[in-house]
Amino acid sequence: MDMKKLNSDIASAFAKLDIEAKATQLSQLESEAANPDFWQNVEQAQSISKQIAKLKSKVEPWLELRRKTDETSELLALNDDSMKTEIEAELLKLNSQYGKLEASLMLNGPYDDYDAVLSVHAGTGGTDAMDWAQMLERMYLRFAENSKWKATVIDEAAGNEAGIKSATIGISGDNVYGKLRGECGVHRLVRLSPFNADSLRQTSFALVEVVPDIDQPDEVEIDDKDLRIDVFRSGGKGGQSVNTTDSAVRITHIPTNIVISVQNERSQMQNKATAMKILRGKLAQLQVEQHAENVSQLKGPDQKAAWGNQIRNYVLHPYTLVKDSRSGYETTDVNSVLDGQLEQLIDAYLRHRIGQ
Repeated sequence: MDMKKLNSDIASAFAKLDIEAKATQLSQLESEAANPDFWQNVEQAQSISKQIAKLKSKVEPWLELRRKTDETSELLALNDDSMKTEIEAELLKLNSQYGKLEASLMLNGPYDDYDAVLSVHAGTGGTDAMDWAQMLERMYLRFAENSKWKATVIDEAAGNEAGIKSATIGISGDNVYGKLRGECGVHRLVRLSPFNADSLRQTSFALVEVVPDIDQPDEVEIDDKDLRIDVFRSGGKGGQSVNTTDSAVRITHIPTNIVISVQNERSQMQNKATAMKILRGKLAQLQVEQHAENVSQLKGPDQKAAWGNQIRNYVLHPYTLVKDSRSGYETTDVNSVLDGQLEQLIDAYLRHRIGQ
């Protein structure tokens, strides 16, 4: 890559990522943070501080890269042969730096820099499917750990004999939603069943959902009349009582028929707040997918965790293979993938999406 092309690519990235506008916003927020009264409203101050940190991580690397390329361009313009080796070495460094930042071009969706709420639901396959759902839950928890993200199990429903019926995990870190949203869909497992006396080959399905974690209610306006809220007694593994109050909350968004249940917290108010946050994320995601201007135009999702809908296949028998049906990426190292090594699968999907 020559300097002319590098400068052109950087200019294109600045426009695509709206770096100049973000830099202006960062400067304004930093001015607010410098105000002596900034911490009088702690909640607002924490929110602004979080915005500053996110904007810095997006803006500063690109500004630094442009500064260095401008300096190198000026040296090139001098046409000094004695500096040729030094300039070539610097150009290699700049190309490498651009390559590392290029990934951010794949994460420029409206919610890609948000935290995320990931849910796993057992599908067709009985006990094997419930076990498969728990394997996926472990896979994503390991991936979050490998990525230095914070992951918290918000809700979990145990399976009848083994595994889980469903689990919901809150994940926070850098560009969590942008990196994980490609995991949405049906995941298919083929293996020798550990729950079958004859060890027959079994195909199991699980549905993974990923939505942006939207804390601010005004980001997604939901009409109260569109909600049905039910409260019920929480139940833990095995069905035993977790507490003596009806603290679990089930919220149904009537127009889309989206149902969110949360029972992890002992407080009904906390469970309701968590359920509403997940609902806002699902509706925001649907708005982007359906290109709707407002929530009232949305249609409910309709995807079953069954044959024909899978986005990824995991085969443990008669051979080992993980293959993503969208990007075409495949690997025979199934154990590493199930142990949370998802970076190459995610990167392949992001590049596939950009290519589309």
